[in-house]
Amino acid sequence: MGEVRSMTMIRTSHIAGMSIAVLPILAALAVTSGCTPHRVQYYQLSANVKAAAPAETGPVLVVGRIATPQALQDGRIRYHAGSNEVGAYEYHRWTDPPGMLVRESLIHVLRASGKFKSVQEAGSTAEGDYSVRGKLLEFSELDGNGGNGIITRVSLDLELREVKSGHQVWNQVLMRDDPVQAKTVADVVQSLDRNLQVVLGDAVSAIGSYVTTHALRASN
Repeated sequence: MGEVRSMTMIRTSHIAGMSIAVLPILAALAVTSGCTPHRVQYYQLSANVKAAAPAETGPVLVVGRIATPQALQDGRIRYHAGSNEVGAYEYHRWTDPPGMLVRESLIHVLRASGKFKSVQEAGSTAEGDYSVRGKLLEFSELDGNGGNGIITRVSLDLELREVKSGHQVWNQVLMRDDPVQAKTVADVVQSLDRNLQVVLGDAVSAIGSYVTTHALRASN
């Protein structure tokens, strides 16, 4: 039994990945009677961001859930081919659901920015000035995109709420495409990794600008 897409090529040369280090982890799959054995290859994202010291004063952020469409919840690396075909690599998967990976990366990038006094994970005891949450709209490979070859697309809808009032004070949908330089799944993963880090960097800059402006207004 072959994979939905080739293990070494994308489409008739096909496969799928983000600008941080990629760590593949191999796990044995049970052999189904009459089928060629396959191994599932797992990928995770590890942020390669130079961290700044936390701000001595400033807002405390609490990062909540990053929701995902149902298609992204099972952890398989997704692809779009042409205008209508949507699929997933059965033997190439993320170590955790993409929403969880993106949330962890967002927390890391927020902390590394040095723009905030503290960045915490949402929980029963977490308290802060602002909460950040959102939805991962797209996190996949796109083929045959107007003749531009294989790309990856990351689309993330984020919002910032003031904890005390519960009011949404900032919202932005950030979307970016990144070209895939080769045709293996590992190359796609690296592109997704790289792509996500740019998107998260833009998000952190926008959030930082808002809270800085708000703090200046509040002090006047």
